[in-house]
Amino acid sequence: MNWWPRESGVHEMRNTPEKSLFTLFFGTQESGLLSEAGKEAEKGAEELKIGGVNQAPCSRSVLKLTAMELKWIHVLLLFLLLLSVAMTGCFLWQYSLPKLEPNPSVMEVRSEAVQMCPRYPEPVPLDHPLPILKEALEKVDQMLRQRMHSSGLPALSAIVIYNDTVLWTGNLGKKNGSDPASGVPNEYTIYRIASVSKIFPTIMLYKMWEEGKVTSLDDPLERYAQNFVIKNPLGRLRDSEQRYTADGLVFLEKGSMPLKPSPVTLRRMASQLSGLPRRLRSTSLLWKGSTQDALTLLRDDILVADPGTRCHYSNLAFSLLAHVLAEHAADGQYQRWISDNILERLGMEDTGFDITAPVRSQMAVGFYGSQQPAPLYDLGWYRPSGQMYSTAADLAKLAMVFLGTYHRRLLEPDTVKTMLTPLFKCSVEYFANKTGTPWEINEQLGYDVIRKDGDLDGYSATFSLIPKLRLSFIVLMAGPRPQGGDIVTQTYEYLIPAMETAFREADKSLVPPPNPIPYVGYYTYSNLTFYEIKVGIGGVLVMQQFGPHVEELIPEKYRTIKLHHLEDRVFQVVFDKEFPCVLHLGSASISLETQNGQLFNFYPFDRKGLSPGFDAPGLNTYNVVRVLRKPKLRSHPSFLPAPLMSEAKSEVPVR
Repeated sequence: MNWWPRESGVHEMRNTPEKSLFTLFFGTQESGLLSEAGKEAEKGAEELKIGGVNQAPCSRSVLKLTAMELKWIHVLLLFLLLLSVAMTGCFLWQYSLPKLEPNPSVMEVRSEAVQMCPRYPEPVPLDHPLPILKEALEKVDQMLRQRMHSSGLPALSAIVIYNDTVLWTGNLGKKNGSDPASGVPNEYTIYRIASVSKIFPTIMLYKMWEEGKVTSLDDPLERYAQNFVIKNPLGRLRDSEQRYTADGLVFLEKGSMPLKPSPVTLRRMASQLSGLPRRLRSTSLLWKGSTQDALTLLRDDILVADPGTRCHYSNLAFSLLAHVLAEHAADGQYQRWISDNILERLGMEDTGFDITAPVRSQMAVGFYGSQQPAPLYDLGWYRPSGQMYSTAADLAKLAMVFLGTYHRRLLEPDTVKTMLTPLFKCSVEYFANKTGTPWEINEQLGYDVIRKDGDLDGYSATFSLIPKLRLSFIVLMAGPRPQGGDIVTQTYEYLIPAMETAFREADKSLVPPPNPIPYVGYYTYSNLTFYEIKVGIGGVLVMQQFGPHVEELIPEKYRTIKLHHLEDRVFQVVFDKEFPCVLHLGSASISLETQNGQLFNFYPFDRKGLSPGFDAPGLNTYNVVRVLRKPKLRSHPSFLPAPLMSEAKSEVPVR
């Protein structure tokens, strides 16, 4: 109820004597009753005035009507009084209610609205143990113990590697779960690794490719096995206008037929993209036939998918690949080639194929989920796909090879990079998001987790890597995987944030130039932005922007960067600590994330031995030139600072 207009009406009435009290409640429009009374009063007044005698009119009808109207006014005033009392009571009741406290979680979300960078910090040398890593590894240990206890898993050995360093080992349970006197396993305890064995024929393929024994990773299988034939009915499209393959998109005119179906290539065989069945028809994993027998069986078999178009798990593909390559360049001796070229070279002394008596004595006994011991059967022709055994310590050496930190080289760095590259995005029905050679790849917290899982009667294993973090987690188990969530995923939920924090907080090891003098001085970019380069701690160059409004708008730590010397006259931009990905400056913004890691290419030195300027090609910025002395600048209302080289971007959309 708004009272103020009423009061202004009273005020107006008092300053306007000709308006009666009725105007306050009924407006300025007179009622018919009031009009008649007014006419009678005016008439009487005129008569008195004409007679020359000033007497008050005394019409009874007028007095009677005025009394009736006053009665209604009193009633209305009483109603308004009661209404005001009721509203005042409501206000006092509402005021007395307990106040709602601000939600801390909402405030926290608002405070975290600024995305900090680097989003994915670069790995740096770490002095372990670090408190944050120690805490994360303790959580991993506790989680594994809980999962083992709840699932009844007899034995487990796990290891975490960063670069070339073992951060943690966990050995739980007993080597023989049925023997109370059995000891605890360790990193040298042997487990069957099942399909983790598929890593080794893949390494064989890439090694032969490096050596020129395989012309191309995408060679068709029939180049190395001339009698390989299999039906591919899905490769001859009649009604489709296009098809997708791992090698790209092939467009076909409607109703046309491709000249040749998609081939079963070596790389597709190593990445679950060959379309080959899971195993040979009418065989089990214990089949003892030969490679020629396998090729004969395939002649009347069919591909389950057009090669390169769908992820389909195949033990047949890896076993056939291994045996064909061995016959092509290793005298048919696949196991000997693996031993000579991989195991011995890396010092993997407790890894192999044949489960002999000495191997058994070092093994953890595998159990089914029913707590019954599992037999150690031989896989025969399918050995390349799942026969091997190993230890956590041996597989850690292999992980360091893929992380590029092992002291013995197995593959060239570019070859390792190719082998770790995802090839194809799988459909939602497949158990991995992407496939590689021979990896199953899933994204977690923004990183590709590259892994190979293996499951065989009585044993399960996972070999996993996050190359971007140079991190590896390996777990070997003497039983089926614990239910209730993937322990590898849970482990990385603890490790990834801890590693990121450790990288962000670590002091960066920067390289100074051999001689800083040629780079020290003042520079400008088109007389719009200005920079000073000087020598910092340890001889590392420091560059700071200055100019009108810079000090007021940009915090000093965000307008000061360090220059990491890479090679002759080339430096890399480095922010010393964590920084906002986007720096907001009123209605404009600057991407600091874009600038971090950019390269500065300084010009050849002049006759004075000074570099006259530099370019920042990654920022599309050229001709940042040296000036003789620090310029004297005037404040300009249109000046907007842009830290480093990048221009500030307006947040107003362009139409």
